[in-house]
Amino acid sequence: MPFTRLATATTPTCHLGLGLAAVARPGYINLGRTEDLGDNRSVETLRTRTHELLDAAYAQGVRYVDVARSYGRAEEFLADWLKARPEVDDIVIGSKWGYTYTAGWTTDAERHEVKDHSLQTYERQRAETDELLGARLDLYQIHSLTPDSPALSDKELHGRLAEAAAAGLTIGFSTTGPAQADTVRAALAVTVDGEPLFRTVQSTYNVLETSVGPALAEAHDAGLTVIVKEGMANGRLAAGQAPDAVRAIAEETGLGADAVALALVLRQPWAGVVLSGAATAGQLASNLHAAVVDLDEDQLSRLAALAEEPRAYWERRGQLPWN
Repeated sequence: MPFTRLATATTPTCHLGLGLAAVARPGYINLGRTEDLGDNRSVETLRTRTHELLDAAYAQGVRYVDVARSYGRAEEFLADWLKARPEVDDIVIGSKWGYTYTAGWTTDAERHEVKDHSLQTYERQRAETDELLGARLDLYQIHSLTPDSPALSDKELHGRLAEAAAAGLTIGFSTTGPAQADTVRAALAVTVDGEPLFRTVQSTYNVLETSVGPALAEAHDAGLTVIVKEGMANGRLAAGQAPDAVRAIAEETGLGADAVALALVLRQPWAGVVLSGAATAGQLASNLHAAVVDLDEDQLSRLAALAEEPRAYWERRGQLPWN
């Protein structure tokens, strides 16, 4: 697996990755985007911002980058960055298929992405990803599985994914929604010729949404690499939005609320890679401080008390506006 390359790293940030969902398209559901991005969100402006973030992340020891077909031009921006830096050969790259970007580079589209987990979509998007990232792609994930996704039972799709795995590509999946734990367990049961199909899982886990934790521990025990997304709860755990307990602990540690929030995730024994979704270099630097936050038992107890009921959490997330 490509993640074995990260296992030999010794930098404090080796378990932190950079996700490009927030910077490779003009509209997203994170809070505070007006302050983060301003009004100029042209293709070239966001390309430049993405490249600056990638430079900063690499310089600070980050070695995993996460993109998707539906993240606007994320794959294109990353491919451009890699082409301009041929000496960068030690990063792990993961992308995702299953959503098609439909916003036309606007923030007010009626629909920003369309979900389709069919074999036809996989074949189309795999070709699109291959054209941009080619041999640099290490991991290809089904984007946002839920328990009712046809991708969990489509044997023909499983066969094609297994062929890709046999050719050297790592196959994984990401999850979404209040039944993430059910999705993880269902995906763990998917096999081809008696062998598990999936080698990685990417799920939402943060101070406010911890319900998938036991299932991710099971996945880790089964040998999968666990990637954690939305550790900042789409901005709800940033300084201006964070609950009082998070801000109080941030003051106690002398670091940011974001570092505290991500530190809670990093300390989970099953967490292989924890993604930063930073939109600015300053946010990235603050996020990476999570690697040095040492939470004591009292602080952990106060954070644990903030966990929300999953359906309430996901209902609120679903109400966040694209901006």
